Amino acid sequence: MHKNEIEEMEIVISKFLKFGVLLSAFVIFIGFAMFLLTGNSGYAGSTYPTEPIAILKGALAFKSYSIILTGLMILIATPVFRVGVSIIVFMKEKDFLYAKITSLVFVILIISFILGKVE
Repeated sequence: MHKNEIEEMEIVISKFLKFGVLLSAFVIFIGFAMFLLTGNSGYAGSTYPTEPIAILKGALAFKSYSIILTGLMILIATPVFRVGVSIIVFMKEKDFLYAKITSLVFVILIISFILGKVE
């Protein structure tokens, strides 16, 4: 990969990161505004979704709490995507040491999401 190709890739990635943060903020704002206007989280009592699939189903059902959590999931996924793309960039550059290190970081991130629990 040439230097200008790498710079172009970095610009694309930085625009994606900015878009991810703005999208996340927008989704969270919509969910919060819905909550303020309705005074209702969309869930009875103190039950709330904790699994990503349940959160997405709640967001599709226009439940304000789930919409806020969807925005947070977008915010969390944005830099994880950056790590994943970095692996590809390092492989194209034939920089295998950094590709291995970044792959390890990516695997650790994925494992932490799988093992992580909300209590």
